[in-house]
Amino acid sequence: MSHSAFIALGANLGEPLVALRRAVDELRTLGTVEAVSALYRTAPVGGPSGQPDYLNAALRLDTDLTAAALLAALHAAEARAGRERSRRWEARVLDLDLILYGDQVSGDLALTLPHPRAWERAFVLAPLADLDPALPHPVTGETAAQALARVGPGGIEQVSPTWTQ
Repeated sequence: MSHSAFIALGANLGEPLVALRRAVDELRTLGTVEAVSALYRTAPVGGPSGQPDYLNAALRLDTDLTAAALLAALHAAEARAGRERSRRWEARVLDLDLILYGDQVSGDLALTLPHPRAWERAFVLAPLADLDPALPHPVTGETAAQALARVGPGGIEQVSPTWTQ
C-alpha cells in the first residue's frame, strides 16, 4: 500500500547543494518522488551561533515503507552523508525530516507525526507550500499556506525553482 510522505531537506556544511541533490537521488530508491519544491536559503534557527546559512527544500514521496521504516531510512541516508548527531540544532551536512506521513498522527518519542515544529518554521512551510499550498496539518487543519502567512516568510530567500538537475 502506497503512502504519501512529505520530507524536509536541509544542509549547511560542506557542499549543501551537492548533498541535497544526492539525497533526492537516494530518496528515489525509497519510492516515487512525486514533486520537489524550490530551493531556499535560510538563516539558522536555534543552535550554536556562527552557523552558515542553510539550503532547504521539501519533497513528496509515495512509498510502500511504513513511517518507522521510512524514518530509519532517512536517518541512514543522513549517516551515509556524514551527519553526526551530537548537539541539538547544530550545523549539519544533511538533515532529512519526516514532516507528514499521510494523515497519520503519532505522539511516539521515536516517531512524532506530524513533525512537532513544522507548522512553526518558515523554512519548512515555504517548501511545503510550493508542493501543496492546501496541504492540511492532520490535527489542526491549518494549511501550509495559512501557516506560512501566520509565521511570516522572514529570513528565507528562494534560490532556485529547479535545482535537482
